[in-house]
Amino acid sequence: MGYLELSGREIREMYVLLKDVSLLQICYYFIMKKSTLEQLRYPIGHFVKPVKITSVILKDWLAELEALPVKLKDMVEGLSDKQLDTPYRPDGWTVRQVTHHLADSHHHSYTRFKWALTEEQPVIKAYDEKSWAELPDSKNAPVSPSLDHLKAIHTKLIFLLSGLNHDEFKRTFVHPASNKITSLEENTGIYAWHGNHHLAHIENLLISEGWRK
Repeated sequence: MGYLELSGREIREMYVLLKDVSLLQICYYFIMKKSTLEQLRYPIGHFVKPVKITSVILKDWLAELEALPVKLKDMVEGLSDKQLDTPYRPDGWTVRQVTHHLADSHHHSYTRFKWALTEEQPVIKAYDEKSWAELPDSKNAPVSPSLDHLKAIHTKLIFLLSGLNHDEFKRTFVHPASNKITSLEENTGIYAWHGNHHLAHIENLLISEGWRK
C-alpha cells in the first residue's frame, strides 16, 4: 500500500515515451495523485500535540472519546455486507476492518493507560495492526461485537480518565518500536484523534458513494 513514487530518471523516461505530454503535465499528474491519496489517508490531518495540554483541552478530548462509540454505530449500523466490505480508499481497509480495528486498537490503549498508572514508565507491548486487520474476525465477522466492545471499553476508559489528577495524567509509558516516551495526557489526545481519523474515513466513503443516512 502507498503512493506510486517516480524518480527524476523515471519521469524523464516517461516523457520520452509520451512526447505529446509535457514533463510538467506528468509531474503535475503524479503530484496531484500523491496529494489525493494523502488526503484519503489522513482526512483530518496528523495528530499534533499542543504546546501545552490544558484542562480544557483534556475535557474536549474526553468528550470526543465518549462520543466515538455512538458516532461509529450510527455510521455503520444498517450497512449491507457489500457496503461494509468496501475499502475507504484504494488499497485501504474496508469499513468492516476499520470498525474492528477501532475496537482492537482502543482496547490496547486502555491497557496502556492502566500499565502506566500501575508501573513506572513501562515499556508497552506493541502489536502489528496490519496483520491483525487481515485475521478472519477483522475481515469477515459482523461489526456488532466490535461496536459493543468499543462501547464497553470507552465506558471504562472514560470512567478511568475522568478520575485522574494532574500528576497521574503526567505518568508515561515507552513504545518499544520508537522508544518514544508518551504521557497519558498526550495519549488521551492521540486516541481522540485516532477515533476521529477513522470516523472521517468512513464518513467520506459514505458521502462519496451516496450511502449517507
